[in-house]
Amino acid sequence: MHLSTLCYLEQGETYLMMYRNKKTNDNNQGKWIGIGGKFQEGETPEECMLREVKEETGYTLTRYFYRGLVTFVQDGQETEYMHLFTADRWKGTPIECTEGTLAWVNKKDVFQLNLWEGDRIFFRLLEERQNYFSLKLRYMGEKLTEAICYPTQEEILDQKDCSAVSDFRE
Repeated sequence: MHLSTLCYLEQGETYLMMYRNKKTNDNNQGKWIGIGGKFQEGETPEECMLREVKEETGYTLTRYFYRGLVTFVQDGQETEYMHLFTADRWKGTPIECTEGTLAWVNKKDVFQLNLWEGDRIFFRLLEERQNYFSLKLRYMGEKLTEAICYPTQEEILDQKDCSAVSDFRE
């Protein structure tokens, strides 16, 4: 089992995003993602997220929200449980990130970026829902084959073309 966190810092109508272009052997190479990483021994999701944000951005978060749990399933790999956060207040001076290039991206432009298909789903959930959600994403290689949103067990993937369904019903 693999545990990780991901946080999207929000400033007005923008998210702080990382373009993964600096690490070798990076599963996210060439993708735009949020700020986060793997748990260290004994960390809570909050401690991991706060540490990762500080290490990658230089910011110390002063207000953040636990938004959901994303479960990534891929044949032949450990299941990953990613704790998803957003934050809208912080202090500190930005630093250069060693894992990728940081940029503020307008929320309306996020879907034009090179994202994982599952990220497109949880971005929409972040915008449409204020309450906690749990999302299960199943991949075969880079192809998303299943997406289920809980607590309603709502299938949110069009089975014909395996793309995210455009509307989410409660």
